[in-house]
Amino acid sequence: MTSVVERFDKIQADILAQKTNLKQPVEIIAVSKTFPLNHINPLIKHGHLHFGENKVQDAEKKWKEIKKEKTNLQLHMLGKLQTNKVKKAVLIFDYIHSLDNKKLADACKKNEIELKKKISYFIQVNFAKEEQKSGVSITEAPSFFDYCKNKNNLNVVGLMCFPPFNLDPSVFFKQAMELNRKLGLKDLSMGMSNDYLKAIQFGSTFVRIGSAIFGDRKV
Repeated sequence: MTSVVERFDKIQADILAQKTNLKQPVEIIAVSKTFPLNHINPLIKHGHLHFGENKVQDAEKKWKEIKKEKTNLQLHMLGKLQTNKVKKAVLIFDYIHSLDNKKLADACKKNEIELKKKISYFIQVNFAKEEQKSGVSITEAPSFFDYCKNKNNLNVVGLMCFPPFNLDPSVFFKQAMELNRKLGLKDLSMGMSNDYLKAIQFGSTFVRIGSAIFGDRKV
C-alpha cells in the first residue's frame, strides 16, 4: 500500500511533467478535511505547507496549536463560509476560496481590521450556473471583484472554479482562465483529484487535491 507521502510525491512529479511548457507555479493544496492530524502529519514532516479544510470549527480544533509551532503552514478555507464564522476563519486561515457575496466581504473586512490581520481571497464563480452551488455569476464577477478590492480593500488574488463532476471541465476552466486574465488576477484555484492536470493546462496555480493524497474519506 502506498503512503500519503508517496502519493503526494507522485502527484507533484506528474504536475512538474505536465507543466514543462507552462510558466505559472502550481501549489498543491492537500485537502485534509475529515482526516485526523496523525494521518496528515507525515505530509507536514515531509515539508508540505498548503492544506485545505471545509469547516471553520474543524480547522480550529485541528490546526490551532500546530500552526503556532509551524508558522509557515498555509491553511485554506475551501467550504462555504457563513458570516457568523468569519472572525474565527480570519484568525485560523491564510486563504479563503469561497468569497461570494457582499455581506461576507463586509464581514471579512471588519474582522481583518479588528484582528489586524490580512489574508488572501479567491472569489468563487459559479461558471456552470448550478443552482445547488454557491458562487457569483460570470456577469456579476467583475463588479463584485471591484467591490471587494476597492471598497473593502480585500486582497483578492484570483477566482475559484468548481465545475460539475459529470461534464468535461475544460469549458469551465477556459472561462475561468479568461475571466481571471480580464480582471488582472494572478492566481486561479481550480482542479481536484480527478482533473488537476487538465486544470493546470488552463492556468491553475492552486489545485485542491484530497482523496488522491489521503485516500477515501471516512465521512
